[in-house]
Amino acid sequence: MSVELGYLRRKYHVATGDPEPRFVSRLTKSTYAMVLAGGRGSRLHELTDWRAKPAVPFGGKFRIIDFVLSNCVNSGIRRIGVATQYKAHSLIQHIQRGWSFLNGQFNEYLDILPAQQRVSEDQWYRGTADAVFQNLDIIRASNCDFVVILAGDHIYKMDYGKLLAFHVEKKADMSVACLEVPVADARAFGVMGIGTDGRVLEFVEKPEHPPSIPGNPDKSLASMGIYVFNTRFLIEQLIRDADSPKSSHDFGKDLIPHMVTNYRVFAQNFEESCVGMGADKKPYWRDVGTIDSYWEASMEMTKVIPDLNMYDQEWPIWTYQEQLPPAKFVFDEPERRGVAIDTLVSGGCIVSGSTVRRSLLFSDVRVNSYSCIEDSVLLPKVDIGRHVTLKRVIVDKECRIPDGLEVGLDIEKDRKHFHVSPNGITLVTAEMLGQTGHRIR
Repeated sequence: MSVELGYLRRKYHVATGDPEPRFVSRLTKSTYAMVLAGGRGSRLHELTDWRAKPAVPFGGKFRIIDFVLSNCVNSGIRRIGVATQYKAHSLIQHIQRGWSFLNGQFNEYLDILPAQQRVSEDQWYRGTADAVFQNLDIIRASNCDFVVILAGDHIYKMDYGKLLAFHVEKKADMSVACLEVPVADARAFGVMGIGTDGRVLEFVEKPEHPPSIPGNPDKSLASMGIYVFNTRFLIEQLIRDADSPKSSHDFGKDLIPHMVTNYRVFAQNFEESCVGMGADKKPYWRDVGTIDSYWEASMEMTKVIPDLNMYDQEWPIWTYQEQLPPAKFVFDEPERRGVAIDTLVSGGCIVSGSTVRRSLLFSDVRVNSYSCIEDSVLLPKVDIGRHVTLKRVIVDKECRIPDGLEVGLDIEKDRKHFHVSPNGITLVTAEMLGQTGHRIR
């Protein structure tokens, strides 16, 4: 391997002893990560009424943005900017509380970059490319050789060092991380048509007839919205795009098609940089952008061996840790027994004389006696009353579920009061319950 890649540190699986290359090198140390975290995620409906999608809780104790930020830190990228826009208070608060451990004395930092009309007094962020363009002075000040552009609203574990090494080895101007998907599903993505050497020959957004992978006619390469640029090249392209009156200032719609035609653009299959393959040996990546996909990804966490390993000490997921007491289960009577089966239970929770199955209880949840919770997601500080039944329900933060309420048993009845998804998942928020004393964060 060339000297310019820096040193290669090897990690080993405890169980198998197989080496795992991890590129914590001059590449990652000379990279600035720009995380785009300004979107609402409107398909999550009321779950994002008062928070941006990257701030939505996930996995029992995390927020969605924790996964991409953990990937950065674990990869050795410790100069990070997070561009925010839509209702960003809870997102900013979470980052300030949970990600302040980066040490400025060692040139490590996480900048929060809210839309603030830096370029023009009448322009907020107009697109993904414009969000980066409006912060070019900050990118220049980082003095980094590379910039990684990342979406802040997906769940996955990835070693960005491997993508950077691929980028340098290919002598690319730009590299794109891609997910292998069935051709029939590729119509929902931006799709890369590549040559046998991985060079991108065409890029099409949501094509009717997606190009397939060479030698694999049933699969296509879908863009993950993860881009690596040489810094000077990125600056040149963003300035060119900003000067174009016909541009929508979006990477997928404007910049990538232009660069594919005129420059060296390469695609890397996510399998080559994914950390911790699932039991089926497929790379784990989830866009939890709908109520149904959010619930499904949450339920996967309750499996005996979930595809996403959150117990991996070699690639931990970092987050803000509240100081809470241990979870507690009380009462052991025939009709009043506090138990949780196939369930994730976070700190501060009390299950008092109730049964919880295949569910996620976030921090500081209280489940009172004689209740039954199944296949449900209870966000932080939810209080469940007595004799409550919940099945296939998502309960938003700080809701107080009244005694005797049944949700998830009669969908048509639920539709009159709550939001019911196409697959029959019921979302309950404080506003729906008439509890409007404060805004949910």
